[in-house]
Amino acid sequence: MEREHFSKQYDAELNDIREKLLEMGGKVEMMIGNAMKALVERDSALAEQTIAFDHQINHLEMEIDEKCLQVLATRQPAARDLRFLTLALKIVTDLERIGDQCANIAKRVRELNLEPPLKPYIDLPRMADAAATMVKEALDAFVRGDATLAIKVCQDDQIVDDLNEQIQRELLTFMIGDPTTISRAIRVNYVSKCLERIADHATNVAEMVIFMVKGKDIRHTIA
Repeated sequence: MEREHFSKQYDAELNDIREKLLEMGGKVEMMIGNAMKALVERDSALAEQTIAFDHQINHLEMEIDEKCLQVLATRQPAARDLRFLTLALKIVTDLERIGDQCANIAKRVRELNLEPPLKPYIDLPRMADAAATMVKEALDAFVRGDATLAIKVCQDDQIVDDLNEQIQRELLTFMIGDPTTISRAIRVNYVSKCLERIADHATNVAEMVIFMVKGKDIRHTIA
């Protein structure tokens, strides 16, 4: 009976960590969406809210770290559970950095809103949607132990990379054609690079999922 109680309590602790990771992932997805909405709608108040919201992400990172370390210290997990916990500690770092990138985007939005719009934003929202989907699917793959979905996330990184290159080429054309656009183009390019980094962090998570499920490190090997 005591062993059964221990097992149930242990499972509850692991499940709590999973739920907190999903909560953190949902919040960074929301931050990506809000940062893009602030850009497209020139909403500086929403940009400020997105910057401030990063504190919640930081708090969740510390909370999940503490829960993982407590389970590692008191339960001495082995095999798959040990991989789950050690990877959870790494994943929260990637999620926290995604929150940082969203806050950085919002800061550039705040600056861009002080000047006339450079152009209608079409590719940046597409890029943000793709990156947000990668984040969601990477976390789903982690919670479900789904290596197939994780591999898809790694492959989808190319979509974001291609959009980033396309945006950079377009911005270069703007700057060459009209030097007065340079400061705005640099800020827009910064936003694009932040989105690219968000996708890279999602890829990191997906690669860790593949390691958790298959015990195989595939970093730098997926085309």
